[in-house]
Amino acid sequence: MSAAGRKIRVVVVDDSALVRSLLTAIVNEAPDMEVAATAADPIIAREKIRETNPDVVTLDVEMPRMDGLEFLRRLMRLRPTPVLMISSFTDAGSETTLAALEIGAVDFIHKPANDIARHMQEYAEDIREKIRAAAAARLRQPSRFLQPGPARRIGMATPLRRDALVFVGASTGGTEAIKDFLMGMPADGPPILIVQHMPEHFTFTFAMRLDRLCPIRVKEAEDGEAVKPGVAYIAPGHSHMRLAPAAAGGYRIALDQGEKVNRHRPAVDPLFESAARLLGKKAIGVILTGMGKDGAEGLLQMRHAGAATFGQDEASCVVYGMPREAFKIGAVMQVHPMNRLAEKVIECLQGHAEGVIT
Repeated sequence: MSAAGRKIRVVVVDDSALVRSLLTAIVNEAPDMEVAATAADPIIAREKIRETNPDVVTLDVEMPRMDGLEFLRRLMRLRPTPVLMISSFTDAGSETTLAALEIGAVDFIHKPANDIARHMQEYAEDIREKIRAAAAARLRQPSRFLQPGPARRIGMATPLRRDALVFVGASTGGTEAIKDFLMGMPADGPPILIVQHMPEHFTFTFAMRLDRLCPIRVKEAEDGEAVKPGVAYIAPGHSHMRLAPAAAGGYRIALDQGEKVNRHRPAVDPLFESAARLLGKKAIGVILTGMGKDGAEGLLQMRHAGAATFGQDEASCVVYGMPREAFKIGAVMQVHPMNRLAEKVIECLQGHAEGVIT
């Protein structure tokens, strides 16, 4: 149920009658939510949203009479509402989805090109969880970084530690939070290893998009590659990512397609646990916006091993789930708003922050 004790009301906007029918069935099967209306295009959707005042809208991109992204822009400007995009597994689909998240969509539901009915039924509970998270989400302002800008070098009065590595975990709302964090990190900073809950194919596009925008180089991680300063590594959507020792010294990326952890692959806990085991006080852990509890136990292991640990504060989170769970068990050393986290991590790397041993 919503905070008011009533069912979460959903408007489904999709030009496919099949998708509208499937999403309606998935939503109405849950006792805490209901489909208030459906619409085959944005023009009809505009009236349905006005009539029903929904808690969440699911929105397809390619529709007649108005592009889904244009409708999203208008909705965010005139009647801000939590939106879940319906996204396809294609290059164009993933690019469009990331653009929608920048405009203000909370999250997305992915659909395959074939056998949509079976796929959506398999992920029915995940879809309902995304709707619940969206209903509780704090809408953020559209990104300031919609277009690539010149890479900026952050002036450093004190040099950064050369032996440290930074580890970041995020879920719902994380694509924009990670971008904001990396925009604040210097191009010649330490390696940054990142897990964002995101399906296969989307992570490659996400990494390329960040690489165009951020001072630091950003790439999708590859199994066995050496971990280097000045690079941020995004875990691919098909594999868990861990830090491992390299035969010639230093560290390498280790990927595996083992069982899901906390219902996710990639999951944050395996990455954080490897950081605790191998690096101890040479690691810095950062947990960002997201639903669920993934990353909390791993971050606690990092803190027990001597690492500095940071959590995003509630006010700046789209969904205050993962940072809250980490804070509740004592895993978070410092809590900061999103616009201060990069600065605080840099202070850590300079040896100025509380709890950091140089």
